[in-house]
Amino acid sequence: MTRRITIDPITRLEGHGKIEIFLDDAGEVSSAYFQIPELRGFESFCVGRHAEEMPSITNRICGVCPEAHHMAAAKALDNLFGVPCLPAAARIRELLYCAFFVTDHTTHFYCLGGPDFIVGPDAPKEERNILGVIRKVGLDVGKAVIACRARNHDLIKKLGGRGIHLCGAVPGGWSIPVTPELAAEARAAAQENVAFARFSLEAFHRIVLDDPAHRDLLLGDLYLHRTYSMGTVDPRGALSLYDGRIRVVDPEGQEFARYDAKDYLDHVAEHVEPWSYLKFPFLKNVGWKGFVDGAASGVYQATPLARLNVADRMATPLAQEEFERFYAAFGNLGTGPGGRNAPVHHRLATHWARLIELLYAAERMEELAHHPELCDPQVRPVVELRAGEGVGSVEAPRGTLTHHYRCDDRGLLTMVNLVVGTTNNNAPMGMSIARAAQGLIHGGQASEGILNRIEMAFRLYDPCCSCATHAIGQAPLDLRIRRASDGAVLDRVVRD
Repeated sequence: MTRRITIDPITRLEGHGKIEIFLDDAGEVSSAYFQIPELRGFESFCVGRHAEEMPSITNRICGVCPEAHHMAAAKALDNLFGVPCLPAAARIRELLYCAFFVTDHTTHFYCLGGPDFIVGPDAPKEERNILGVIRKVGLDVGKAVIACRARNHDLIKKLGGRGIHLCGAVPGGWSIPVTPELAAEARAAAQENVAFARFSLEAFHRIVLDDPAHRDLLLGDLYLHRTYSMGTVDPRGALSLYDGRIRVVDPEGQEFARYDAKDYLDHVAEHVEPWSYLKFPFLKNVGWKGFVDGAASGVYQATPLARLNVADRMATPLAQEEFERFYAAFGNLGTGPGGRNAPVHHRLATHWARLIELLYAAERMEELAHHPELCDPQVRPVVELRAGEGVGSVEAPRGTLTHHYRCDDRGLLTMVNLVVGTTNNNAPMGMSIARAAQGLIHGGQASEGILNRIEMAFRLYDPCCSCATHAIGQAPLDLRIRRASDGAVLDRVVRD
């Protein structure tokens, strides 16, 4: 009987990863591991560079979400050099960032996570892709997806100075102002984005919520486990993607912490395991208790679902309507502490939460594009060189993203630390995979459909492993050389 099942490589994610599942003598799952074998050294090779280079350097970490690193780096520089971002520049940054969120969430729903729902988790793997989605929902929908990405990428390029790896950010501001013509283009794009987001939510309701099999998968307990949730909120407690304070709620919805990004080390620590290059953040004031859930465990999630769980409300009207519909569907509307919504812990609901964020980003983009002072030419302040320390944070599509820098009096970096969205979610990703494997594999039997449903447990987090494997110098290594005939270990090298 098979004692080990390996899914390598796992698919529809950014970067590289694999899943190792171990079975006992009865063919039941005894353990499962989500392993990241790749390693990148951004934290180390940024040391010694000029601090103001960081927005351009770190957006090379990933071609999927360079805008997130660009903005986190820009905010860290604001803090580092003591120059609050000029109002018009802050609006430009957030406008661009909302356009980015629209493109990124569109990509995940239709190309990465969505095929499991739209085409079906048991469909042949050759069909579970964007082409399969288009065949299922129609060519016009495929054209709408492409058009959404095209118009927003074009706007990002014009606002950010360059496509993909933008170059607009400077300490305390932005490199160029927005012209009235570009503002008009942003308004038109935002209106189309709102319509596209509403269409996508209607499609989700029709394809997933109105289908008994998909609904049972969404509302069942196969992908359910209870952890703390982390996300950013504005002063009114509404979800915020670009700026605010980081809030953490416990599994029941009680606020556990609310803090400024600069204080993140008072709240978050990182655990290391020898079988992965990816660290495991946890809440320092709870402690690392292993891969277990509940209020006694320091494991937390930082995802679109987590951001909804920590928010009291949405800041835009259409997203607020969908926010209430979301919590009502799980029976959690107003049932939490103090009349707040109780957290939703069904992890597949992250796909629905992601579409609610897509709608919010489109609405917020429209608000910013209509702001009367968006075209203010005062976007670039005078900055004086100094030694210092700065922390910047934004909500990346995959979770809370933090950049932390120190520099000397020449402006050269002496320390860089990055805590990215996927890293935050490393422990719950592993737990979701283990839970799905234990619920699906019995008697040593694992079909293609079962393995895909196990992959769905990490895919819902939309992981970006290239972003997450950023450090060198402290990563563990456990190298084993085995004999091909029987798997016996011939030699082993361990580095803590």
